[in-house]
Amino acid sequence: MSDLDTLYRELIIDHSKHPQHFGLAAEEGASATSHQRNPVCGDEITLRARVAADGETIRDVTWEGSGCSISQASASMLTDLMEGITRDEARTLIEGFREALRSRGQLELDEDVYGDAAALTGVSKFSARVKCAMLAWVALEDALLRA
Repeated sequence: MSDLDTLYRELIIDHSKHPQHFGLAAEEGASATSHQRNPVCGDEITLRARVAADGETIRDVTWEGSGCSISQASASMLTDLMEGITRDEARTLIEGFREALRSRGQLELDEDVYGDAAALTGVSKFSARVKCAMLAWVALEDALLRA
């Protein structure tokens, strides 16, 4: 295993043990909650997106969930990326993440764009784990449609 793979594994474990933005914020203003479940493995994520008064800027994203370290780390990494960006920027990030994870290792996530979530690039080589990594991203996509 390369040093980079080891670093990425440690980053995933750290996010799963010390999740960011864990705990659902109060529903107020333009907000929506989405609950997603992976029936294959039992991972669950409930995610709440709150949008600023302008209707376009994401105020914050909070979540609760249980499951494997990949699903929990992915939710934590996602929430770090979303605060203060627009709905369109979030959709672009979600689509890029989905494309990379479906690439079976052919595409890598840019660390300058995806931050810690770039550590999940290697998951694309394991098709059974892609749904784990995508769960929070699908929840955000759903919540933004309703917020």
